[in-house]
Amino acid sequence: MKRPVYRALGVVSVVLGVIGAVLPLLPTTPFMILAAYFFARSHPEWEARLLAHPTVGPAIRAWRDHGAIPLLAKRLATLLMAISAIGGLLTLPSPWCYLPLAIGVCVLSWMWTRPSV
Repeated sequence: MKRPVYRALGVVSVVLGVIGAVLPLLPTTPFMILAAYFFARSHPEWEARLLAHPTVGPAIRAWRDHGAIPLLAKRLATLLMAISAIGGLLTLPSPWCYLPLAIGVCVLSWMWTRPSV
């Protein structure tokens, strides 16, 4: 019973990760790491495909092996969250204009405490 649920959650995670590739506030890599977790429990072949992927595979392996986030990913996430925060400050009504900034500060504070590879 768990396998179909894990497989469905893995597919949803991949879809969200792909969407996150074009939306600045929705990160790609955490969803791909989550998809690998679900596929490891439901569909090992799909997990192997994620791990072998040239773009997301190294980040998934770094997280699994060391709890690490690549330095390039940290820098890119910081840049994109800053753009999102500025966009929110310029376009959203108060008090909602502070939400992207608050989310970015929380996520980046946690992310920069992780080791880098």
